[in-house]
Amino acid sequence: MKKGVDNEAFLLSIKILYFCTLILLNNRTAKEKMSELKEKYKEIFRKGGCDVGCRWCDSKISWNPDKHRLIDVEEVVANAVNSPAKAVVVTGGEPSLYNLEPLCSELKKHNVENFLETSGSNEITGEWDWICLSPKRNMLPVESSFRKANELKVIIYNLETDFKWAEELAAKVGENCLLFLQSEWSKYKQNIDAIVEYVKQNPQWNVSLQAHKFMRIP
Repeated sequence: MKKGVDNEAFLLSIKILYFCTLILLNNRTAKEKMSELKEKYKEIFRKGGCDVGCRWCDSKISWNPDKHRLIDVEEVVANAVNSPAKAVVVTGGEPSLYNLEPLCSELKKHNVENFLETSGSNEITGEWDWICLSPKRNMLPVESSFRKANELKVIIYNLETDFKWAEELAAKVGENCLLFLQSEWSKYKQNIDAIVEYVKQNPQWNVSLQAHKFMRIP
C-alpha cells in the first residue's frame, strides 16, 4: 500500500471506548509526562490494513482493508469533534501504511489532541501529540520511527529473549522516550512476575498493563 495525497480517504473502522491503559510508573519523570494522558476519554480510530501480522494480535479483523469501508477524513474528524472526547488514538492494523498528515491537520484545526500507536514499520507521517512505538520482530521499525517515539512499548512474549531485545530497542530511541514492558496477553500469568522483577532491577523501565483486557472491553 502506498501513502496517498492530501485528499486521501483512510481505511478506518471506528471504535469509541475509554482508553485507560494502566501503567505502573517507575520514576518521577514518567509520572510527570504521563499524568495528563491517563484516564482521559479518547476516541480510538482503528485503521484497516496491516503489513506486520503479529501472531498474538487481538485485532486481526483489521488486517484485511477490503473488509472495511473507506471513510473520508472529514467524516472521521466530524465523529471526533462531535464526541465528548477531546483526544483520539489512531491504531490498527498498522497506521503507518497511510499518509496521516491530512487527518492530523484537520484534528489540529479543531484542537483535538492526537495520539498514535504504531509498529513504526513505515515512515510515520503527520504531526502527533504523542507517539507510542511498539516494534515487532517480524517487521522492524524504520530508523526514523525510533527518533520520533515519545514512548517505547515492548511486548514480552518469550522471557528468555525479549528482555534483551527490549534493551536493544531502547538503545535506539531518544533519551526522553519513556520505556514500557507489557506482557503478551495470553502469557500474562506466566510473564508478569518476571516483568515486574525486571523493572525493579532496571528502573528506567515501566510496566504497562492492558486495562481493557481486564475490563473485558473489546
